[in-house]
Amino acid sequence: MAMNFDVAVIGGGPAASTLGTLLRKYDPSLSVALFEREVFPRDHIGESQLPHLMPVLNEMGVWEKVEAANFPVKIGGLYRWGNSSELWALDFLSVGGFQDIPRPAQFAGQRALTAFQVDRSIYDEILLDHAKEAGCHVYEGVRVLKVERDGDRVLGLELKGSDAPGADSLPDNHVTAKWFVDASGNSGILRRTMDVEIDAPTKLRNIAVWDYWQNTDWATRIGVGGTQILVLSLGWGWLWFIPLGPTRTSLGLVTPAEYLKQSGKSPEELYIEAINSEPTISKLVEHGTRENILQTTRDWSFVASQLYGENWFLAGDAAGFADPILSAGLTLAQTGSRNLAYTILELNNGELDADWLKHSYDQVQSRRIRNHIRFADYWYSANGHFTELKEYCADIAESAGIELRPEEAFVWMGSGGFAGDSLGVPSAGTFTIPALKYNIRSMTGIYPRWEIEGYNSFRLNLDGAELVDLASYHDGRVYRVQCFQRDGKILPNHRSYGAMYAALKHESELEPLMERYMFEGQRRGLSLDYEGMFRSGVDILEAMIGEGWVVGEAKPEGRFIGMVSTYPEQFVHVGWIKDGVGLTSVDPRQGGRVILEWDEVERLRSPAMVI
Repeated sequence: MAMNFDVAVIGGGPAASTLGTLLRKYDPSLSVALFEREVFPRDHIGESQLPHLMPVLNEMGVWEKVEAANFPVKIGGLYRWGNSSELWALDFLSVGGFQDIPRPAQFAGQRALTAFQVDRSIYDEILLDHAKEAGCHVYEGVRVLKVERDGDRVLGLELKGSDAPGADSLPDNHVTAKWFVDASGNSGILRRTMDVEIDAPTKLRNIAVWDYWQNTDWATRIGVGGTQILVLSLGWGWLWFIPLGPTRTSLGLVTPAEYLKQSGKSPEELYIEAINSEPTISKLVEHGTRENILQTTRDWSFVASQLYGENWFLAGDAAGFADPILSAGLTLAQTGSRNLAYTILELNNGELDADWLKHSYDQVQSRRIRNHIRFADYWYSANGHFTELKEYCADIAESAGIELRPEEAFVWMGSGGFAGDSLGVPSAGTFTIPALKYNIRSMTGIYPRWEIEGYNSFRLNLDGAELVDLASYHDGRVYRVQCFQRDGKILPNHRSYGAMYAALKHESELEPLMERYMFEGQRRGLSLDYEGMFRSGVDILEAMIGEGWVVGEAKPEGRFIGMVSTYPEQFVHVGWIKDGVGLTSVDPRQGGRVILEWDEVERLRSPAMVI
């Protein structure tokens, strides 16, 4: 008899482990099997995480296990990019605000705002073992030889075991299942069998070359185990430096594939040249030793043309991949697998329309990947050292209809919809509105203005929008959320956006509008303090203006909101402009930008927030 499961997953990496763990958490009756071709532990790149992933690890019940592995705490990153010779930081938590607390810690307070730099040989095994403890059937050292199909339906998998040490024995070489998931990474085993095409919405064709080092210095050491990823650009590529533990570091080079070809050098020769030519990196590795397990891979960004079929799905890197410059790989893979777990659970429940559930998973995950690709494109376009990419940069501008000025770039990077990634929270590619503006300032030297500063009256603009139901994923269930949709943009009547939508139906003047928004937020159970609610309202209004959902007006009466950015620190201070004070540049009532000083801002209850 063939092995038969409710869900059969090709792969055993983080996407597969996340999927299996959450399926079993919310429905312990499900039989879930993971088939991994390698025997863990094994090395893998993609070690730097983003804070958006931490709630998923907590939901899986594995955050404490990851914390116990004593991986360095990531509070952000240090970058030298483009024509700048100076390092700038993109931190989740201020260096001065990071507290020295004993480890292992709890998922609370500052630790809920940070992430990890993980040694994937350890991290992936922790997750896979956790999936096994959750009740998943895990088979390591097992290859999928063939995917049997009938049209758009997968019939089964033909497997082959391995004689490698630690490999699991197979009760049978044939697997059937109700649902099949391809989480096989770049191999895309099921994706290729089902003839799914891929879309590469970028002309970047980079390769990555990396090795691991022992006993290098850390670029920064903040508190107990706190650190930042280090990204340094060269004239023909960029280097990553990621501390993975007390002694081990991941050090890699990303360069255009064409440059490697034209150089006539081997990947290792180019790797050594890059390290020797970068003073900061060469100093950090001066007393370190290489493990001499040099590896290469192509990191071409792509999105699969479809992420599902009749009884199958794509997950993780099999569904799509975004350039590693943003450290988004694990976050995209595991947050996407969370949504897929919820989708399969609801399909089994049978209460919601199956086509809508599948399409919703496809739409959300594809948008996430595309937003990160778009953001990576802008990073490269803003780097004047990438001389080989000049024509490519022009193509970016032409295809987007912009000139890559900071103001247009902000809207362009969010053109997948600021509300599309997480309904109710304005962001693009997991980056908040202030973080997007900060990034643009760091790369161009020009801080994009806050549109909200120029207006003190707002009205909804829903012309041409249609009502659609989109998916929201919470507590093991998928909920239908009523949204307005227009030109690919989304306005959800949900959470923070829903509170602002309700407020705008009652108020238009800025002060009563913000008070109404906070009232509506409390009604919807948003657990933020006064300043947090105020700031979220500012972000949402900014996103709604950028996407055309709100039309602003500057009236002679009424106060304006002022924003102060203390670059290069990542603080954005928000406050009301006092009557007749703070107009040190141009009168906002004429639509101009206000330049504020500290004594010209009536601050809120807390003086600052780290973005």
